[in-house]
Amino acid sequence: MVRIENLFRYRCHLCGNEYDPSPEILVCHSCHAVQDPKEPLRGVLEVCWDYPTLRQRIEAQGGHWDVLDLLPVEREFFPPIPVGNTPLWKPFGLWKRLGVEGLYLKDDGANPTGSLKDRASFLVAAFAKKVGRSIVAVASTGNAASSMAGVGAAAGLKVQIFMPKSAPIAKRVQSLLYGADVTLVEGTYDDAYDASLEYCSSHREVLSRNTAQQPLTIEGKKTVALEIYRDLGGPPKRVYVSVGDGVILAGVYRGFEDLLRLGIIGQMPEIVGVQAEGSSAIARAFKRGSFEGGIQTHTVADSISVEIPRNGYLAIEKLKRYNGRVILVSDGEILEAQKKLASWTGLFSEPAGAAAFAGYLKDVLGTKASTYHETLERELVEEEPVVVLLTGNGLKDVESALKALSSKHP
Repeated sequence: MVRIENLFRYRCHLCGNEYDPSPEILVCHSCHAVQDPKEPLRGVLEVCWDYPTLRQRIEAQGGHWDVLDLLPVEREFFPPIPVGNTPLWKPFGLWKRLGVEGLYLKDDGANPTGSLKDRASFLVAAFAKKVGRSIVAVASTGNAASSMAGVGAAAGLKVQIFMPKSAPIAKRVQSLLYGADVTLVEGTYDDAYDASLEYCSSHREVLSRNTAQQPLTIEGKKTVALEIYRDLGGPPKRVYVSVGDGVILAGVYRGFEDLLRLGIIGQMPEIVGVQAEGSSAIARAFKRGSFEGGIQTHTVADSISVEIPRNGYLAIEKLKRYNGRVILVSDGEILEAQKKLASWTGLFSEPAGAAAFAGYLKDVLGTKASTYHETLERELVEEEPVVVLLTGNGLKDVESALKALSSKHP
């Protein structure tokens, strides 16, 4: 039997260099050697599968596969915690309000620690167990921290977290209760990220889970796309994804790329990235062709508040290759979308997740989106499936929810 590590390698998206998978290999040595600390990571590595052999394996199983068949760690190393298989909602009431049929909500706030970040932590924890690492370090505004802490607890790993002091208290409490060591950093997420990298470089026994810098973070997050395909019984027409560092966006693309390269689907769905106006580095670079540093971020959606999007180059590459789009939404539109989502569907999403719904509303309703208060049932117009990806539970940031409540009720 072919061992799983012989079925894939790490490949640099910039120069194409390939590396054997190893806990010491995080970014491309050649491209990262010219890294400017004020720009996104150069030389981000992706998992590159031997697709012909992988296809043969699936064919030998009668064409049947599950998500774990497409992950680069054997099943026995995954911790006993139920990550993934989150609900794909059919919000019928929302269909009637908007007059559209075919809108689905992928609720990743239903993961064990309340966010999509569990998908990356799940794979990183499995890899750590496989290679014999007992400590994992991560920088985070809160979700990746609480995620790695919770999944790490299930896996029996020690977790070292670097988090801005401004992170929502609920996410800090989660991380501490799970037993992680938490270092609060003055400044922004970018400062916490730098502190985490410094810690990892001086502690060689530690496995980094830092977004984009750890190749398996993208690979783990691709599972949400695989589930969307599975649960719809085919690919959606379009997916709306909130964007900060760009790793979730790249993960969604990776999942559908796997399905394309295996011949399971015929074309890439349209992926629409949604950024907050106050944290729009990827949107600006997508429009202008280059990243610009030194622009401070400020948005109610803390999970996508990033000055230097570490996965920015790869995210832009994916968007351009597959004709994706980026939409900007204001904090007011995010809070309004959060309130509408909760009161119209019963689904309470944190601001970063609600940003994707705000982007959908803006795309569908245009300039009317921020003032749309329709409550009457409307005649449904059939359309191909469209998915809004909701990345975290609203209870992770109650202060922002209070801001939504204080605004004028629709």
